[in-house]
Amino acid sequence: MKLKSFLSVVFFCGITLINSMFAVAQDTLDYYAEGFLRYENFIYKSNIKTVVFEQENLKLSEPVIDLGRGERLLLSFDDLEGDFKNYSYTLIHCNANWVPSNLLENEYLNGFAEDRIVNYRSSFNTTQPYTRYWQEIPGREVQPIVSGNYLVKVFIEGEPNFPILTRRMLILQPKANIEADVHQATIVQDRYSKQEIDFSIFYQGIQVSNPFEDIKVVVMQNGRWDNAITGLKPLFLRDNELEYSYDEENTFNGGNEYRTFDLRTLRVQTQFVRDIVQGPDGYTIVLTTGRSRSFDRYSIENDINGKYLIKNQDGFDNELGSEYVKVKFSLKHDILANGNFYVFGALTDWRLTTESKMVYNYDEEVYETLLYLKQGYYDYQYVFLEDGAKLPDETIIEGNHYETTNEYTVLVYFRPLGGRYDQLIGLRRFESR
Repeated sequence: MKLKSFLSVVFFCGITLINSMFAVAQDTLDYYAEGFLRYENFIYKSNIKTVVFEQENLKLSEPVIDLGRGERLLLSFDDLEGDFKNYSYTLIHCNANWVPSNLLENEYLNGFAEDRIVNYRSSFNTTQPYTRYWQEIPGREVQPIVSGNYLVKVFIEGEPNFPILTRRMLILQPKANIEADVHQATIVQDRYSKQEIDFSIFYQGIQVSNPFEDIKVVVMQNGRWDNAITGLKPLFLRDNELEYSYDEENTFNGGNEYRTFDLRTLRVQTQFVRDIVQGPDGYTIVLTTGRSRSFDRYSIENDINGKYLIKNQDGFDNELGSEYVKVKFSLKHDILANGNFYVFGALTDWRLTTESKMVYNYDEEVYETLLYLKQGYYDYQYVFLEDGAKLPDETIIEGNHYETTNEYTVLVYFRPLGGRYDQLIGLRRFESR
């Protein structure tokens, strides 16, 4: 019995060690899986921060432009190593499910396949030196000529197999109109927690042979790809109209309005900032300790649907004069052994990263973590990822209300009979209130 007990202990310890090593490998995958290209928004290097990709001159917008209308997007990012590097970028055409299409580069691009990023400037009067790079897309040398999904890949010149970041972008060629409505869920048990998106697609001038195969739709909440609804088929077909009016398959958790904090100034404590600590290596911002809102009644709050806006009130330049600071998050909650809490939002690139995972502080009896962020105005949530789950659950801490203001986007893709790629022919964006 003693030998059996000893072997059991050894076996248990070995399994624990393997599991720990696997967990570390999973956590560090964000930064160290070099050469593994992800067809999604992803940062591959820890020195790359504050990636912003939006319509030119339109803050907080999504990276979507119309084909052939001369519209442009602006991609920008910081390199915390503070030196100069020859960065280049290229565009990869993808199908609706974000796998590369069958098109050759010269079939979806005019000009060259890649181009250098020549716009850069160094930060000034900041504790953390950094170099800000930016690129207008489409640029002069890389011109997309078909609609659909595109992946922007940025890499050091001459090293295309080792990206530093990737970003998704959409090019629309309108051929379909979308009418949509958001309302309380039809199913009784979901009426006070979920939002239902019913919509119809109207198309003219295109030949749809088989609507169930030729048309693909994607429904997104607040610009998130991780929980997007895909695979919906039309329930009703009329002349040039496809109706999608499900009761369950087209619903999202209403969630709650996002929490916010304001880092635009480091001189005074703004709302939800408990303390500002200046040390030899920079600032640490301590936010007020969060608590669960799951049993609170819904309350209208102004938010920006999980995004952030880089801005400072202490200097003269938002992009180059803003400091990087350590931000301490804390959450008052009992220990949950079946998963982990994370800080979540655009500030974490909508990912569950090593840095955003919260660790329980037994002395303070709170979960906490530190994020390294640039001055600005931020939205975020506390989410819980149960062991074995693929998507985080925001309702455990934040609550779940059908009244919450969310932004929805419906995308419509079309591949005609014999087509080699998915065209993006329709896009509709609307709010739940």
